[in-house]
Amino acid sequence: MPQPSAEKMSSVYLYIPNIIGYFRIIINFIAFAVCYSNKPLFAILYFFSFVLDGVDGWFARKFNQASTFGAVLDMVTDRVSTACLLALLSQCYRPGLVFLMLLGLDITSHWFQMYSSFLSGKTSHKDVKHTSNWLLKLYYGYRPFMAFCCVSCEVLYIILFLFADEKSTSLLSICRVVLKQSPLIVLVFISTLVGWAVKQATNVIQMKTAADTCVEFDPKRSK
Repeated sequence: MPQPSAEKMSSVYLYIPNIIGYFRIIINFIAFAVCYSNKPLFAILYFFSFVLDGVDGWFARKFNQASTFGAVLDMVTDRVSTACLLALLSQCYRPGLVFLMLLGLDITSHWFQMYSSFLSGKTSHKDVKHTSNWLLKLYYGYRPFMAFCCVSCEVLYIILFLFADEKSTSLLSICRVVLKQSPLIVLVFISTLVGWAVKQATNVIQMKTAADTCVEFDPKRSK
């Protein structure tokens, strides 16, 4: 098999979607650097980085610059960003274990899905055509639905961080405080809760489905 030239490999690093990915990493570094001193700025930078996650996908399709490196860079950036925010929330609220469990579920679910996709010879972890679960098919098959769930999660976490006190406080008490805000904030909060719940259910189903694929791989390989 011919090896790709150094020039061709370097060009992949300079694809527009991947450059956007590097920019997202820089933005996240700045966001978390100011997260305690300037919460509004953190929220704006973090959400902007999240929006760029959709922008780089559009550029990848527009200019035919989809790449394996770009897909991995995108997922790692997403997972690390969410993990850092959940780690922050675990320090702001009690019980903090709730957010650490969500962090574990998020990473485990996506890692299992990525590895099971690799075992199955798929080019993308979003390829769930052969699964029998309707929610997983809806999540990865209908982009607006997946976008709603992902945006809901991130916006919910941002809201909780913005409303967190300087001292560790009860998660339920802050939820009651948010529900006493303006009707618009309440509507956004409830909508994000729905999307968040659906995404967590999808993560659990994804993890179980991917784990089944891993379990089924060894018997097939031994034949």
